[in-house]
Amino acid sequence: MPNTSELVALLDAADTLPGATALRERSYELLRLAPGTPAVDVGCGTGRAVAELRERGAGPIGVDLSADMIGIARDRWPGADFRVGDAYDLPLGDGEVAAYRADKVFHELGDAGRALREAVRVLAPGGRIALAGQDWDAIVVDSGHPLVTRTIVHARADQLPDPRAARRYRDLLLTAGFTEVHVEVHTAVLTDATLLPMVTNQARGALAAGAITQDEHDAWLADQHDRARRGRLLLAVPMFLATATRP
Repeated sequence: MPNTSELVALLDAADTLPGATALRERSYELLRLAPGTPAVDVGCGTGRAVAELRERGAGPIGVDLSADMIGIARDRWPGADFRVGDAYDLPLGDGEVAAYRADKVFHELGDAGRALREAVRVLAPGGRIALAGQDWDAIVVDSGHPLVTRTIVHARADQLPDPRAARRYRDLLLTAGFTEVHVEVHTAVLTDATLLPMVTNQARGALAAGAITQDEHDAWLADQHDRARRGRLLLAVPMFLATATRP
């Protein structure tokens, strides 16, 4: 797994892609934010979404389990409200916010239902929720080694607590009692060589799990590095965006 500085660099590169920016904007739109709307961004990382929500006139609170990430967020966005907290036990009162957002978070949770029960607690009646994230078991990588690629993608997915959480958003929200559930899928097509670590981390995880051999790992990585040098890298990631209303 990447260390904090590597993770921040990777997140920064991914967050500034046009597709990622558009997806965040779409999530804000579907949250139906009015000026001054109290909102929470769960798993806020370095705080980009919190800053964007402030620019829209909302009253956002960023929550992340990582004290390191919260420290970086506070340095980057002085004056914003950032708190260390758990998705299962948010540092908020009952009905304190009118909007709840979690981006690339639920695949890291072992109990999505519990997290949504906490979302219901902190949301006021009529409040809106937006969940965004990738389906880790459906990532597409162009490669000269398609069978090894399939193994790598599935092996990396299997290392996550809930790699297919995104495709389950609709079912999860309905089970939690939300209404007006709406689901969209936006495919992120990544070709920039600066995002090569996204690809290489997949192979590293598969090797660590024993799903591929060292020779398969090395040959696969050599192919991806060659593609990056020639401008032929392609990674397609289905991103699910689900929104709903708390009764």
